[in-house]
Amino acid sequence: MPDNLKSQAITQGVQRSPNRAMLRAVGFTDEDFTKPIVGIANGHSTITPCNMGIQPLANRAEVGIHGAGGMPQMFGTITISDGISMGTEGMKYSLVSRDVIADSIETACMGQSMDGVLAIGGCDKNMPGAMIAIARMNIPAIFVYGGTIKPGHLDGTDLTVVSSFEAVGQHSAGKITQEQMMAVERHACPGSGSCGGMFTANTMSSAFEAMGMSLMYSSTMASEDAEKADSAEKSAHALVDAIRHQRLPRQIITRQSIENAIAVIMAVGGSTNAVLHFLAIAHAAHIDFTIDDIETIRARVPVLCDLKPSGRYVATDLHKAGGIPQVMKMLLSHDLLHRDCLTITGQTVEELLKDIPAEPRPDQDVIRPWNRPMYPQGHLAILKGNLATEGAVAKITGVKNPQITGPARVFESEEDCLDAVLAGKIRAGDVLVVRYEGPKGGPGMREMLAPTSAIIGAGLGDSVGLITDGRFSGGTYGMVVGHVAPEAFVGGTIALVQEGDLITIDSPARLLQLNVSDDELARRRAAWVPPAPRYTRGVLAKYAKLVSSSSLGAVTDLGLG
Repeated sequence: MPDNLKSQAITQGVQRSPNRAMLRAVGFTDEDFTKPIVGIANGHSTITPCNMGIQPLANRAEVGIHGAGGMPQMFGTITISDGISMGTEGMKYSLVSRDVIADSIETACMGQSMDGVLAIGGCDKNMPGAMIAIARMNIPAIFVYGGTIKPGHLDGTDLTVVSSFEAVGQHSAGKITQEQMMAVERHACPGSGSCGGMFTANTMSSAFEAMGMSLMYSSTMASEDAEKADSAEKSAHALVDAIRHQRLPRQIITRQSIENAIAVIMAVGGSTNAVLHFLAIAHAAHIDFTIDDIETIRARVPVLCDLKPSGRYVATDLHKAGGIPQVMKMLLSHDLLHRDCLTITGQTVEELLKDIPAEPRPDQDVIRPWNRPMYPQGHLAILKGNLATEGAVAKITGVKNPQITGPARVFESEEDCLDAVLAGKIRAGDVLVVRYEGPKGGPGMREMLAPTSAIIGAGLGDSVGLITDGRFSGGTYGMVVGHVAPEAFVGGTIALVQEGDLITIDSPARLLQLNVSDDELARRRAAWVPPAPRYTRGVLAKYAKLVSSSSLGAVTDLGLG
């Protein structure tokens, strides 16, 4: 064992006799006290298909750490299934779980003086939660994705979990029968793995690969395939090597590597949630990166991949077509990636991609050639205006007309909005406003997949707008704008909207505007009364007290030092 690896283990205290007594009880022998202690933050859970395949990956990672000369110590982290909690009060805990995961990994690793950590996660908040902790701690680390689910099949059509949500809207609009809706439900999720489109989980795993914190090709592997477990073991080897060379996360997570990650998110048509999560990761890594920087990247990066929710294909199709390395090489060839960024392997981005062709294979159409992109610019636009002076996030792919001016239909919660859609009370040209669902007001910034899917299912996706201070699922598409900041709970302009007010959503102009005079807004603001907190005890109350604006990543440690 090299001296620097021994010294790292010694500095973590495992040479002291009282510490060794406890570690002997969990299997350490005399020679093991010279090895690095490597945490495995294990997100296994049978709560959700996203995480139910993780235990075999954790076991292989354990084998890999042993084989590379480390001492693995496995501990659990939590998960919330967004797909199960969607549309319920439980969804308020989803974003909260990101910070609980981050805090739990930090607590375990720092409390037990670990020399490094391999984090394994599946559902949406597992990835950013782990990376926030990794950036905070700055001990050698690698992220292993639990893998994507394979597509469901029905009548020759690929299905994802979003298909089930959209079927509800189709049924309520009389477009399909009860039996057809149930058939979609029964076939949408065939096994283990995270939601199959370029939704939030696959977006974040892809971004971590692009950022250099996961191994190449690992982000688009299917949970159930043997290569996923093989990759987990290889990731363990890479981590022990990173410990040996003291390759630290903040050498890898830099402003440049985050810009690379955002460029890839744009190219694959990723989730709006990535905006929120990368602002939080940048904060944890002490990097100056703002919501406006995301708009700058969007303007220069095309959408290259035809992926769900608005496209045709799923992550396993992207994997077969060349995966994230192929997308990265195309961006690199057109000077849209920082080529010198370090990766967990010790190689640079350019070195890792040197053998990848500059154009995708002609026998597939998941990844478009450079001269024939899906869209000439990125799809996650940052909108501002008097309704969102700090910014809001619009997903503008899959929309025929990304502009609308229409009367506001105001709802004080997601449930009220969904009821109106399912009851047929929404008309073409309406702009739905769902407020008091922000980080503080919800609290927890719920995702609006249920109403947005119902809108799509009812055939109103191109003619109805929806704005909210909450979030959207990675499976959402349509004329939707989320993360409106400041949020209603703190007196943002969205709190002042009245039924029938005209609202303009203009994505090309990056404008979100309430067409009401300044004098009238001042009158309404003077009359506005802040609502009482919805929770006064427990984790939601603590979260609401601590959480920052969504425009800053909805972090819970802003201004603490």
